[in-house]
Amino acid sequence: MPRRNLLTACLLVLIATVLSAASGPANAANLWEKNFWLEGPRYDSVVPPCEAMLGKVAKNFADKESKFWNSSLQILEFANVREIAFRPWESDNIPRRFCTARATISDGKVRTVNFSVIEDGGFAGIWPGVEFCVVGLDRNWAFNPACRMARP
Repeated sequence: MPRRNLLTACLLVLIATVLSAASGPANAANLWEKNFWLEGPRYDSVVPPCEAMLGKVAKNFADKESKFWNSSLQILEFANVREIAFRPWESDNIPRRFCTARATISDGKVRTVNFSVIEDGGFAGIWPGVEFCVVGLDRNWAFNPACRMARP
């Protein structure tokens, strides 16, 4: 019985210590925290070329169409792929390469695709990411009007 009381008392002291530490005022980062993993974003401007992300654009387009719009539309091929801007804004922004292409869609229409390749924009910032918009198929108007918001 006394051992149980001792364990209970130790647990209560531990809980009180954690709560008092958590409820204290927030302090600025100390020297160790400032110099270890908290340097802020560092970008190297290593962004793949437009052509390297076409497969990802096509896959993401097919996934979006099937999951959200119950559509079987897919991008069959790309043509006239070109870069329209690289880091068009201030140098402190996340490096992006803006691209455009003509895409043949499975409905037989040829549409313009505007997309950007983003450094460290993929899952958890591990690899490059891509945002895209297919003119005429921006059904939720995320890049309205006519996908111009997907351009620089």
